[in-house]
Amino acid sequence: MAGEFDDIRGRLEVIAEELADLAIERLRECVDAGGTELPVDERRLTRARRAVEKAAAILREPDDGD
Repeated sequence: MAGEFDDIRGRLEVIAEELADLAIERLRECVDAGGTELPVDERRLTRARRAVEKAAAILREPDDGD
């Protein structure tokens, strides 16, 4: 049964990478502008990435027969 989630899990992993890239871009923009604090949207992007990674990990778990 786990195979049926492979496509969704793969898409979630791509989304997590895109969120990570956006967060890094925000950090670079902040540093280039001389900022000294983390941008608020970088924190939100990081939280979203972690949530997406968690969803992908859940879909990677073996089926427990529920």
